[in-house]
Amino acid sequence: MPAAVQRATRPSALPAADPAPQLSSLEREVIAHFVELSRVLGQPRSYAEIYGLLFISPRPLAMDDLMSRLRISKGSASQGLKFLRELGAVRPVERDDDRRTHYEAVAELRRLAGRFLRDQLGPQLTGGEARLDRLVRETARLVDGERSHAAARVTMLRSWNQNVRRVLPLVVKLLGS
Repeated sequence: MPAAVQRATRPSALPAADPAPQLSSLEREVIAHFVELSRVLGQPRSYAEIYGLLFISPRPLAMDDLMSRLRISKGSASQGLKFLRELGAVRPVERDDDRRTHYEAVAELRRLAGRFLRDQLGPQLTGGEARLDRLVRETARLVDGERSHAAARVTMLRSWNQNVRRVLPLVVKLLGS
């Protein structure tokens, strides 16, 4: 079981008077699934825990509920919800019986994937041009025997970067975000 899920469900982490219900085995497994996905995507574990719990929850949850159920700090919860809102992965829900803002997961994979690619990968590719320019300068400083191999690899990287930048808008458009 991933450490984040263990942290969120470990009995020793629960204060004696804490009224927050423990996570069910289903909730733990869904959270673990999203934690594994987030690891592949290089995103913080807490973001995946928040999304996983909201995804499987039959009702919207307030930030306080997320903090107590997942055993995460207010800062982690706030930062995670902000990121997930900007990504379009969660949306706020107002309830008549509670003044707190509640959140629910948006379960539209195409839109989420498109926004993730646009918002996370796009800026990396743009910033990559400056890095590639630095690599060209560094390659020029190498001795002749090393320079040709390194220059060929840098040219290959630039080509890959250009191809991804050319295709990314089409992929995002196909995904509908």
